[in-house]
Amino acid sequence: MTNKLYYGDNLDILKRYAKDESVDLVYLDPPFNSNQYYNAIFTEHTGDSSKAQLDAFKDTWCWNGVATKAYEDLVLGNDSKISQMMQAFRTFLGENSMMAYLAMMAPRLIELRRVLKETGSIYLHCDPTASHYLKLLMDAIFGGGNFRNEVVWCYRSGGVSKRRFGRKHQNLLFYTKSNKYNFNPQRVPYVMDGIKKDEKGLYLMDKGKRIDFHPDGAMMPDWWNISYIGSMSKERLGYPTQKPLTLLECIIKASSKEGDLVLDPFCGGGTTLVVAQKLGRKWIGIDITHIAIATTKRRLDNKAEYKVIGEPTDLSGAKELAAKDRYQFQWWALDLVGARPAEQKKGADKGIDGRLYFHDGPGGRKTETKQIIFSVKAGHTDVSHVRDLRGVIERENAQIGVLICMQEPTKSMEVEAASAGFYKSHWKKPTYPKLQIITVKELLDGKTIDRPVLELINTTFERTPGKKER
Repeated sequence: MTNKLYYGDNLDILKRYAKDESVDLVYLDPPFNSNQYYNAIFTEHTGDSSKAQLDAFKDTWCWNGVATKAYEDLVLGNDSKISQMMQAFRTFLGENSMMAYLAMMAPRLIELRRVLKETGSIYLHCDPTASHYLKLLMDAIFGGGNFRNEVVWCYRSGGVSKRRFGRKHQNLLFYTKSNKYNFNPQRVPYVMDGIKKDEKGLYLMDKGKRIDFHPDGAMMPDWWNISYIGSMSKERLGYPTQKPLTLLECIIKASSKEGDLVLDPFCGGGTTLVVAQKLGRKWIGIDITHIAIATTKRRLDNKAEYKVIGEPTDLSGAKELAAKDRYQFQWWALDLVGARPAEQKKGADKGIDGRLYFHDGPGGRKTETKQIIFSVKAGHTDVSHVRDLRGVIERENAQIGVLICMQEPTKSMEVEAASAGFYKSHWKKPTYPKLQIITVKELLDGKTIDRPVLELINTTFERTPGKKER
């Protein structure tokens, strides 16, 4: 089986592509706080989220027609326990964002139960804001008898309050499809106070009697002290919901074996898939944003073989995406050239949709940071857009500017671009056009921007080419 990375709504993708009883392990970390914005990776220099991202990633868990329809389908469905539970939730909660969240999560959890094997397990990641509601919902869908653990992930992180205890944990609801589930007990190192070691192994003397300990450590409890990803961690991507690799390693090792299929329907920055790949598992990842898909592709190593489904593969698909959501189109187009989306001040169009940084310096030394800026246009383009980009290049003191457009450039656009001159590099090739125009069709055909092939500085989207199929 080929590993698969899907772009789209996970409910639709699960119904269309996922077979009954085909998955060994599900891990999901869905957005659950209606007061936050998820998958919005970038913030302004002030620390505020940009208006563009708020519009693109505004929490969808609000009570509206879609949530109402989902609720009614559940209440009128064939499962009486789920129907009763949803009615009880609405009686208690009313029509608010939490109720909408539960109404939207329930059909997804039902689909996940369908695709799990009889021996399969599911870990639902949540925080105390919604964990008590989600546990009741999981009881209704998977059965209270299939609840195995509420794992508490403990960590240290910044932020304290004078009005409550510090919130330094999240929850993992561990359920199985049946009593036939696979489980591999995990062990953690002993606290070594009083424990000694000799040629026979670890031991402790108690009243003159030797007590031997397992050489691999103690059985892992239901609370995991795993460090949060710090701001200076090499593991950190800048993705707001990113989870530590160690956390996913514990889950995947405990509830799957080599060759098993792992599914993450809210794959975000791709941590689950990266760990599954490392541990020799097959995997399926789903996300509704191109930023998540792009991040995941760049994190997978060059030995990973996978198929990307749902991304445009031709010009008609690109046009369809542009018509549906211009921000998703922007991020998809920038991914084709390995650039990171850029944000600007609220209400001010600075003409920059993406950036790519590189090192250059005298003698080819990596002494100076340089930048390439991108402008992405899905609609009509003319010479004014080229002039605007030229002005941005000068204002930002950028080395190269690239206009990505859907339409073929006119002669006047090409003349204007050529008049911008060249960037003189200290590297092997001496000059590069300072202003370049490249069409989406050319990118899909494999054309790349003309730039120094140097070390790129692009932490969140550092490209690691994978063996991917289109």
